[in-house]
Amino acid sequence: MNTSSNAGLNRSTMKDKRNVAVSLILATVGRTSELDRLFNSLAAQTMHDFEVVVVDQNPDARLQPHLLRAASLGLLIKYLQHRPANLAAARNAGIDVAAGEWLGFPDDDCWYDCHALENVMGKGSRESPHSVKHEGIIGRWVEQPLSGPAASRLSWQRSRQFRDVPVSSITLFLRRSLIERIGGFDTRLGVGQWFGAAEETDLVLRALRHGATVIHEPGVQVHHAYSLAAPSGDSAARKAARGRARGTGALYAKHGLPLWVIVRGLCAPLMVPLLKGAFGTELAYGWSVARGRLDGLLGWDRRQS
Repeated sequence: MNTSSNAGLNRSTMKDKRNVAVSLILATVGRTSELDRLFNSLAAQTMHDFEVVVVDQNPDARLQPHLLRAASLGLLIKYLQHRPANLAAARNAGIDVAAGEWLGFPDDDCWYDCHALENVMGKGSRESPHSVKHEGIIGRWVEQPLSGPAASRLSWQRSRQFRDVPVSSITLFLRRSLIERIGGFDTRLGVGQWFGAAEETDLVLRALRHGATVIHEPGVQVHHAYSLAAPSGDSAARKAARGRARGTGALYAKHGLPLWVIVRGLCAPLMVPLLKGAFGTELAYGWSVARGRLDGLLGWDRRQS
């Protein structure tokens, strides 16, 4: 791993005496203009005690004009370079230098509602002396439809059945003390790895297994594009879907999930299009997902050795 810092940005950061309640760990590679939308939404926040830890996985200096623009907006920026690209490892590197009590993990193409961070801090601090201390908050991905009402507090029992509120890194906020207790992201999971997703779900499952209190707070609203279109039938899309699905299969093995949950997860990608009478593109895509989950289930222990 190669992690370094940008001296100019770090000097400006050290001169800034603002308190930092929230650290946003932004691991990025490939994107540029999308960052401006995120930075604009952060500059518009109604709570200002936060920093943005940018973990740059690009091989060049393409981010510099966008980071300078972010600083001109008044954002407190810390800058790290991290290679080779590994989303989970990059986030862990950002966690190591973060100063906030709360940690968030925005994608480089998402953006926040102006009250998002205020609501994180409000929910995190509105606790009576006798109440259980919240250690994690799952916000609302505005564009993602929910299948039904979500429980206000996540549970290990529901989450191990994939029946709790969906976990996405863009809506995930955790206390630093929880990360210190359970460890950071599993670097075997996520974008850039053979198990190509599920690193944030794994983190929450580990938190729940350790007895952490993780709540759902729909007032913490985060935006990100979400497509309801039928999945693409081209080979690249199916290959990417299979890679992401390996992450879910890895969770089956890593967390010892119930057999019926595993069987349901392997069958559902095929049964859903079959029940709809979709025997073409959707079924081929579902087959790729099912194969990926089986890959991850069977490959987890084998690839560790």
